[in-house]
Amino acid sequence: MIKYALVGNIASGKSTVEEIIKQNNYPVLDTDKVCHRLLTETEHIKETFKEYNVFLQNGEISREKLGQLVFNNTEEKKKLENILYPIVRIEIEKFFQENKDKKAAFVAIPLLFEAQMEDLFDKILFIYCDDKIRLERLIKRNNYNIEYAQKRLSSQQSQEEKITKSDIVINNNSDKKALEQEIQRFLKNI
Repeated sequence: MIKYALVGNIASGKSTVEEIIKQNNYPVLDTDKVCHRLLTETEHIKETFKEYNVFLQNGEISREKLGQLVFNNTEEKKKLENILYPIVRIEIEKFFQENKDKKAAFVAIPLLFEAQMEDLFDKILFIYCDDKIRLERLIKRNNYNIEYAQKRLSSQQSQEEKITKSDIVINNNSDKKALEQEIQRFLKNI
């Protein structure tokens, strides 16, 4: 089995690529969804951030409030990463084990390089999209103001840096149909 990391900075089109790959019957693990689940299940996270106003009325962690906290405080961001990354690593290993009989399996992991998990993968597939387009998508999709959207964009390593560490680069500066054609060409060569 070929173990692919599906990488791309925020608002680059990873979710769309994920869906296209799934439609072609390849297994995909979305680490964002794993992290979202862990925020509700992991008591250690709740305990670590209990002093902050990051909870909803029902006692669950608000992803939006926690996101604002960690994107404005590198020390708190590091605390969260130190809890999440080891668990995410285990989830990825389990996913590959469960799909070991497949030709290829994909893990959507936006923060692959930041989390230093490259060793788990055979190939890195990077989804590239111009920063200007990503900013527009992020503002429209998440209803962020421009300042917060730019902060989210700049919180990740630059795309240029990630491209040099990737095996395959898919350009997503056009429309969904062009992206789908590009992904289909890639999948035919697996």
